[in-house]
Amino acid sequence: MLKFLDHLEEWIITFLIGAATVIIFFAVLHRYTSTLPIPILQDWLIGLNFGWAQELCIYMFVWMAKFGAAYGVRSGIHVGVDVLVNRLPKDWRKKAVLLALFGGAIFTGIIGTLGARFVWENGMHYFVYTLFGIATGTLPHGPTTPDLEWPTWFVYSAVPMGSYLMCFRFLQVSWIFIRFGDLPQHNQAHVDGLDDEDPVFEAEILKEVRNEHS
Repeated sequence: MLKFLDHLEEWIITFLIGAATVIIFFAVLHRYTSTLPIPILQDWLIGLNFGWAQELCIYMFVWMAKFGAAYGVRSGIHVGVDVLVNRLPKDWRKKAVLLALFGGAIFTGIIGTLGARFVWENGMHYFVYTLFGIATGTLPHGPTTPDLEWPTWFVYSAVPMGSYLMCFRFLQVSWIFIRFGDLPQHNQAHVDGLDDEDPVFEAEILKEVRNEHS
């Protein structure tokens, strides 16, 4: 189940950044080619509506950022200052790490709960009541986005979903740290798709990375 969640998280991030890149490319291409004074082609290009592209890409990058933050907790790629923590005695270091992890879980849990309440009151309650045939009474439909005219509760649902997932990742990392004393570490020398058993190649890449940062 966890492996499926890991892959789903990666698939969502990959799809969002890939689709947003393609949409932006065609939107920019359309903007410049529609100014070319070419008969018939110019009229056809002007007739195409790409006014929704910017709004959609903004929403896609927001969703990508929320799920990417959860992925960062799981893989250990978040930027952190741990100079002081590493100088603490072993017992105090463990307590400091757990305090930071639990603090992150509590914070993201609160943000997720507040976000879920906001999304529910922003029109999701009307959608759910209508879906199950419950009388809506005076419940508002909720606002829609300017260009796409999507319900804003759907767009804003990235906040509770991403925050709750991030909270779960903090708790997952905390549990692993309590049991085994290990934290996820991001290996800058690792390249997906290449053999991990080639220490010479990885050492060369790590040397290049260190030279770039020096």
